Amino acid sequence: MNKFKYYFILIITTFSLFSCSKNNDASEITPPRDFAVQYATDITNIEEYLKTYYITVVDHAGFVDDQDVTYTKITDAANQPSIYSYLNASTFPKLLSREVKLHDITYKVYYLVLREGTGAAPCNVDGVLAAYKGDYLEQTVTSNVTSLTATTFEVAKYPQQMLSLYSTITGWSEIFPQFKTGSYTANNDGTVSYSDFGAGVMFIPSGLAYYSAGSASIPAYAPLIFSFKLYEINRQDQDSDGIPSYLEDKNGDGYVKVLATGVENADDTDKDGIPDFLDVDDDADGYSTKLEITAANGTIIPFADIPSCDGDTTDPARLKKHLDKSCH
Repeated sequence: MNKFKYYFILIITTFSLFSCSKNNDASEITPPRDFAVQYATDITNIEEYLKTYYITVVDHAGFVDDQDVTYTKITDAANQPSIYSYLNASTFPKLLSREVKLHDITYKVYYLVLREGTGAAPCNVDGVLAAYKGDYLEQTVTSNVTSLTATTFEVAKYPQQMLSLYSTITGWSEIFPQFKTGSYTANNDGTVSYSDFGAGVMFIPSGLAYYSAGSASIPAYAPLIFSFKLYEINRQDQDSDGIPSYLEDKNGDGYVKVLATGVENADDTDKDGIPDFLDVDDDADGYSTKLEITAANGTIIPFADIPSCDGDTTDPARLKKHLDKSCH
């Protein structure tokens, strides 16, 4: 009797498992939404947030809460200026926007400049050491009332590692180059105090963030808000050719790009479709760039020591002049 019950349970369980598997295989896969349609929704929500919330900024130089930002729903329009009211302001805070062409549409990315910073600006493929707080936007319904809400999903108050803008979401790589680092001092207790760093807030449409995939607690198709402080940068060399990628930004706009086939790329010297920051042989002469800046003893010549044809070591384009065969 016990054996019969055992086999009966086993058969039922097996049948259930195969039934669930079959149903899962047959379930419909929802295709991602159209980028243009979703962007229209995202920008509407972002602009609603900008016009219905105000900010409070902590001014506490040398302390970890310096430039912390709090967002609050406006209840007194006369005394609580909206974030949107700072659009193109002549003083800080200053709300600006940047156009980003991707997915065959042009995104508008708003970013609020609280402080520009006094040091160096990262290229869009450099590493950044940044404190930040991330929120996602969504329309929620409570008691049949729809309202736009922001939910915090991550806070990094004491950053410990560089994050490469080459591998983060597109929104980060587009906005961080608009800011600069500051200065810092080491304290006796082993901590570091940062000052004069660039600080701001970026408002990112989902198409420049996680889009349909979402991430952890971030829902699919959620626009993101990041308040951030840019403490330090790390110059990276994506193709390991001995030239930091930011120095392979030929047109000097702070960005290096991989563009679609056939699209003119100002940062592609030999026009082979591979931008210089990813091209180990920028001039297509059959010799890698690393070989061309290697001394006789096999060591890489530091970029700062490479002379141009006219001997000008301050000219940022000196490497290209040096490698130009007409100079020799």
